[in-house]
Amino acid sequence: MVLGIGLDLVTVSRFARMIERYGERLLGRLFTAGERAYCAGYTHPAQHYAARFAAKEALLKALGVPRGLTWHELEVVSSASRAPQVRLSGRAAEVARELGSRACW
Repeated sequence: MVLGIGLDLVTVSRFARMIERYGERLLGRLFTAGERAYCAGYTHPAQHYAARFAAKEALLKALGVPRGLTWHELEVVSSASRAPQVRLSGRAAEVARELGSRACW
């Protein structure tokens, strides 16, 4: 059963400019410590930040953009096979459960 569909695209160069302009203030607001550590481990972290941001935006759309969420309640993590997965907490996990999801938290 499909609970919701979300799609988002992020231009890496635009996201890189945002990081240059706002730095840690932006990164700290949008990404968990784990996401920041993961992205910082790459030569071109903007690519990885942009991908994670796009995934979070798509997930918000799939959840119906519920009020009261924070960006830290949506975390993109890598599984043992390095495949991206989403970990939800707080209000995001609550909304997913209300929609009938049995995974992601």
